[in-house]
Amino acid sequence: MYHYTDGGLRNVWLANGYEIKHTPFGEGVTVHDLDGLAEAICLELTRKAGTLTGTELRYIRSAGMLLSQPALGKMIGIDGQSVARWEKSGKVPRWADKLVRLLYVAHAEGNTPIRRVVERIKTVERLVKQRIVVQETQGHWQPSTQAIEEGAGCEVDEPA
Repeated sequence: MYHYTDGGLRNVWLANGYEIKHTPFGEGVTVHDLDGLAEAICLELTRKAGTLTGTELRYIRSAGMLLSQPALGKMIGIDGQSVARWEKSGKVPRWADKLVRLLYVAHAEGNTPIRRVVERIKTVERLVKQRIVVQETQGHWQPSTQAIEEGAGCEVDEPA
């Protein structure tokens, strides 16, 4: 059995579905169907007795729903700093624990409205740092949307 500690989890063991490989840098592990494994772990975490730990909440958020702390916060009506604090301290409020479990299960089981909300939040988060660039071509302005990091690779001509 392989002790799977991805994302800081300490209570997950793989009975199979992995290969140990020897590399020039030491032993490495290849996990088959990593997305399927993450979903199985998240579903099991939603079924566990007791409140989620901060590490378990982080795993469901990041590996299960692929959300940042601010994105999950937005989804449940709080700020991202609260999510960060829960993950770090391990003290997840019961209401947040229940809501995150419910949202994950609905998302994993294909609940269309929940999936749309999750996808929309992820899309909006990606677009936050996007700028609209317009360019004149043959006497016509043409917009193009380019996602670039704020201030990176962008030169601004100051007015004379």
